[in-house]
Amino acid sequence: MSIVSTLPHWDMTVVYPGLESQEFARDYSSVVRDIDEFAHFFNTHHIEGQATVSLGADTIKTVETIIQRYNTVLEATSTLSAYISCFITTNTHDSLAQAKMSELQKSLVTLKQLDTRFTAWIGSLDVEALIAGSTIAREHAHILRKAKLLATHLMGPAEEELASELNLSSGTAWSRLHSDITSQLSVPLEVDGHIQNLPMSVVRNMADEPDRAVRKRAYEAELRGWKQAAVSLAAALNSIKGEVNVLAKKRGWQSPLEASLFDSQIDGATLDAMMTAARESFPDFRRYLRAKARALGLPRLAWYDLFAPVGKSDRVWEYDEAAQFIIDQFGTYSSGLSNFAARAFRERWIDAEPREGKVDGAYCTPLRKDESRVFANFKSSYGGMSCLAHELGHGYHNLNLAQRTMLQRDTPMTLAETASIFCETIVREAALRKADKQEQIMILEASLQGSCQVVVDITSRFLFEQRVFEARKQRELSIDELNTLMLEAQRETYGDGLDESRLHPYMWAMKPHYYSTEVSFYNYPYMFGLLFGLGLYAQYQQDPEKFKQGYDALLSSTGLADAATLAAEFGIDIRSADFWRASLDIVRGDIERFEVLTR
Repeated sequence: MSIVSTLPHWDMTVVYPGLESQEFARDYSSVVRDIDEFAHFFNTHHIEGQATVSLGADTIKTVETIIQRYNTVLEATSTLSAYISCFITTNTHDSLAQAKMSELQKSLVTLKQLDTRFTAWIGSLDVEALIAGSTIAREHAHILRKAKLLATHLMGPAEEELASELNLSSGTAWSRLHSDITSQLSVPLEVDGHIQNLPMSVVRNMADEPDRAVRKRAYEAELRGWKQAAVSLAAALNSIKGEVNVLAKKRGWQSPLEASLFDSQIDGATLDAMMTAARESFPDFRRYLRAKARALGLPRLAWYDLFAPVGKSDRVWEYDEAAQFIIDQFGTYSSGLSNFAARAFRERWIDAEPREGKVDGAYCTPLRKDESRVFANFKSSYGGMSCLAHELGHGYHNLNLAQRTMLQRDTPMTLAETASIFCETIVREAALRKADKQEQIMILEASLQGSCQVVVDITSRFLFEQRVFEARKQRELSIDELNTLMLEAQRETYGDGLDESRLHPYMWAMKPHYYSTEVSFYNYPYMFGLLFGLGLYAQYQQDPEKFKQGYDALLSSTGLADAATLAAEFGIDIRSADFWRASLDIVRGDIERFEVLTR
């Protein structure tokens, strides 16, 4: 049975009829009122940093009340924010949605200020005694212990409040500028002998065109487009990184990276172990890149060949076929996973059609209760199918978190890819089993292409961001300096796997991950997620039944402990480079298979 005949838009009407509906206005007003009342509660109970707060029955009751009310408010604001964002990302020209988000952000600033005050107040308490004396506190023990530590990295109350209020006109505004520019940027490109003004997302999607001349023209047009927008984007990047540097120093972090590690719930030893294993794998990834060059009949790959198709297949993954394949293959793991995917397609949780004004890329966002929404720019290819499986993995993770309170669902970026990588691997292995030689080459290439991005390219982005933060301590960086830092990082990581004269100096302009004051180093967690997910899949293969007994519990617990503690429950030591090497051995095996098949 066909699930859908055309690429779908997601159904948001089950939440609210629209942004101008009475239902939306009612809930929006209710959230604003609840936040105001929450702030009043904070003021009347003096919830702020203090020297010491005695832990009597009244204090314990106050903590419990705050946790319960905070969870309720977060549930409502999360739904509203996700609902509005779904309109913005599918149509950046939607001025009503932009206005609603701007209005909501004012209340979210207040909520963030309350969160900071609560953290400072928790720093004044004996948290271990609190956890021992309260069931609600015990259920939120990890959150409270994190708050106790984070309290040592706060500025004074007035400074934190000012920083929060200014962020709307600084970091958040610069980030929105980047999003608006990049989503609305168009560049002229010759197509079929005619010059057309095409959205940047369309031009970038030509990176996987079979015709190398088309890829080269698209790459050159893309670079011209980024050069055209570079002045504004460099200003945004300099401002954001400068702001993060100042705030990190004021809050007592040694660097933005130290703050990022805390947010990611890993330590420096874990990052070093993973990066050591990653660097050791670069020669293997260069073997893959050289094998791909040979398969394409090239002496060496240029940047615009990274996503070139290799292998031949008559198979076109139409949307409904991709959907059914995902449902069927998820069923080889469990009926629960399969039924979840079927529900997502049936209830139109997915927005798949690429169109003008729609942001590039893909994501999954929790919407309400156990529902998510999946954003994609679907192409009728194996990659398009694999992307849907990946994002539905995030949705399955959200499903398992739905039983938790909002505070308990707060998953660090490092663990956010746990289910998505697992689900992506399920469909990849299934597709390989059903494929002939040429299809195997195509599927392996798509997988290795992704792994190369997440290990090699992510390392280049990590190195670039480290160096930008360091240089930004002294002054603003020019466009040429940003380009140079980007190229240096690419040369260090790709090495002789790519033509050094055909790299991408403007990757800093394109990647939205650099443009946030809230999250820095939005790169290495992807590598962690891939390699952690592969490690878990290897355990699943070794003992499927034992794995299934604990996997959903792991997914539901990603906000209840740090990464090392959760990994240890599966017998994994993430501070050892050997674990990461073992995960990369899976990729090395794919590289060897690819080399054999392409000889």
